[in-house]
Amino acid sequence: MILITGATGTVGSELVKQLVEARQKVRVLVRNPAKALKFGNAVEVVKGDLSKPETLGAAFVGVDKAFVLSAGPDLATLEGNAYDAAKRAGAKHIVKLSAFGIETGIMDGAPGMEWHGESEKRLRALGTAWTILRPGPFASNVINFWGIRQRGGLFLPTGNGKDPHIDPRDIAAVAVKVLTTPGHEGKIYELTGPELLSYAEVVQKIADVIGKPLKFVDVPEAAWRQEMQSAGFPPPMVDTILVYFASVKAGRWYVTSTVAELLGRPARTFEQWAKDHAAVLK
Repeated sequence: MILITGATGTVGSELVKQLVEARQKVRVLVRNPAKALKFGNAVEVVKGDLSKPETLGAAFVGVDKAFVLSAGPDLATLEGNAYDAAKRAGAKHIVKLSAFGIETGIMDGAPGMEWHGESEKRLRALGTAWTILRPGPFASNVINFWGIRQRGGLFLPTGNGKDPHIDPRDIAAVAVKVLTTPGHEGKIYELTGPELLSYAEVVQKIADVIGKPLKFVDVPEAAWRQEMQSAGFPPPMVDTILVYFASVKAGRWYVTSTVAELLGRPARTFEQWAKDHAAVLK
């Protein structure tokens, strides 16, 4: 039995799909079971809340492996609650979805990195076998966060800096590999796409796919901060993203070959992701 937290999110949804396709026994932990209806009868759905440890016991009964991810300032506490519940239930292996850049110094001072770093420490000290996945920026961020459809382009303070965008499907595929095959215990995997692309190049690739002109504008950091704060984004999240953008602009990011090594095939390119999501992008 494999338990998935964050099952209705970008990576979680894809992971559930791929595990079901691989004929694995899957249980999803959700606060709102209605959001898990999209999985049909293929998975077992358990209601629970990572912020309420008393709701987690039943969810972890009989679980052999757990995939844990959360977000926000309470990330380390929420994921720590999941780790503790997994250990009490006798789970043999916990896989955490973390963040690219931890321990590299690339994003020093970013609150989000500190949250993930604290959670990683808790997991490593737990006494249960673990694996940590550190993916780079999701290709899907252009839709989910950067608002390319609403604005006809990207307006980000990244200059000509380049990023190793990764297809969330590849993150899920690596997680499937780690959860269903031996030899990954105690490993940390940095996951990226196969190439470094600037956001101007990202915009052009999307424009080519949808057949519509789009633009990239390198906006001032202060203007971006003001816009995000006006939209209601929590200040620590805004600070984290701005540290990330600054690191992109400074050219600090790099590509790893981990996806190809683990999956035995090349990581998907951003262009592949865009073509496969052309209908949504249009």
